[in-house]
Amino acid sequence: MSNQSGSAGTAYSQTTTPANSSKLGADLQPAQDAIDYLKAYARERPEVAALWCFGIGFVLGWKLKPW
Repeated sequence: MSNQSGSAGTAYSQTTTPANSSKLGADLQPAQDAIDYLKAYARERPEVAALWCFGIGFVLGWKLKPW
């Protein structure tokens, strides 16, 4: 009897997991691609990436100041 419930649990998890993981994978793929691209760009041109980060941080700090 324990073999039947184990196989039923396995069959259930196999049928629900791919549908959920493929949906999550499809939603996160463009974001993951962008992150991978930005990491590769920062490795190739670290000075440009650092200046972009500084500039974005400066503008955000300027616009979000509390007073």
